[in-house]
Order: sequence, then structure tokens, then C-alpha cells
Amino acid sequence: MPPTTHSPAPDHRSPATTAPTPPTALTLEERMAFVSAAMTVRLDEAKVAYEVNTAHIDTEPFDLNDVVTSPLDPVPVMLHDPYQTPVAAILQRAHQRLRTGGWCSGALVDEDGARCMLGAIRIEARGNKGVEADAAAVLLERIRLQFGDVESVPAFNDSHGGGRIPMRMLDHATGVAANRGL
Repeated sequence: MPPTTHSPAPDHRSPATTAPTPPTALTLEERMAFVSAAMTVRLDEAKVAYEVNTAHIDTEPFDLNDVVTSPLDPVPVMLHDPYQTPVAAILQRAHQRLRTGGWCSGALVDEDGARCMLGAIRIEARGNKGVEADAAAVLLERIRLQFGDVESVPAFNDSHGGGRIPMRMLDHATGVAANRGL
């Protein structure tokens, strides 16, 4: 028998088919476009989920009185003077008086009973002119330290349209007087 030769197996690939090309790196703009498209899909899904999750919520208007409440006692009542020194105690009581009775400018006491800084100090000094003068001096010193050259406590008081800053200065002066033992 004649020797047999084996011929190679027939190639089933077409000559036009080639190996796949390796992926090319995307440009920044292309990557950003893909991320933008992915985020749009995620946001759309989140929107649908939100609408489904909140569909049962009652959207009727509500009364703010049901939501906003105020404290039963809006201003705490001072039962005793926490400061043992006379000037600090007067300044603290004057601050408390302005909080409870109101602040005014242009007069020691207005027609509603509100007081200016000096009016509050004067009423809390209860006629003791020496302690009144010491309290006003500490207060004026503290005012000048923070605000520069101010003529007097009444001038400072009247230069403000509201009591927030004058009351804050009374509070600061209280601490100064207490630290000095006045």
C-alpha cells in the first residue's frame, strides 16, 4: 500500500475574518458623555422611586399653629442673683429687666414701661447712687472697649434701633464686674 499522506485540515475561516482589535482608550469627552448618560438613567430611576414612595403622602395645606409652638414661659424668671457682688448683681438684674420689661431708646422709661440701659440700671440700684454710678462706669468702659469712643451709656443706647446689642453689652459688663469683684 502506498504511503498515505495526511493533508492539513481544511481551513473553515474565511479569508476576510481577522482577530478582534484591542479596545482603544476613550477620550475625556467620550468618558464624560458615558457618565452623563449613566447619571441621567440613575436620576430618572430615583425620580420614579421618589414619586412611588411619596404618592401616599397627604399634600393638603397645614396650619402653622400645629407645627410651630412657643415655650410656655418665654423668659426664664430669675429667682435669685447669681452674682454676689453688688455691681454685677445690678447689671445682671438690669439685663433681666430689659428682657422681661422691654427695651427702649430716647427715654429712661417709655409710656409702655420699657427702659433704656441706664433706666434699667437706675431702677435696679434702688436709689443707691454709688452702685448705680459704678455699674454705669463698668458698662461704659465695656462699650468703649468694643465700640470705640462713645460719649455715654444713653448715647450708646439711643444709637441702636433694637435692644439686642445694648442687652448683650449689659451681659458682658455683668461678667466684667463679677470678675473684678465689683
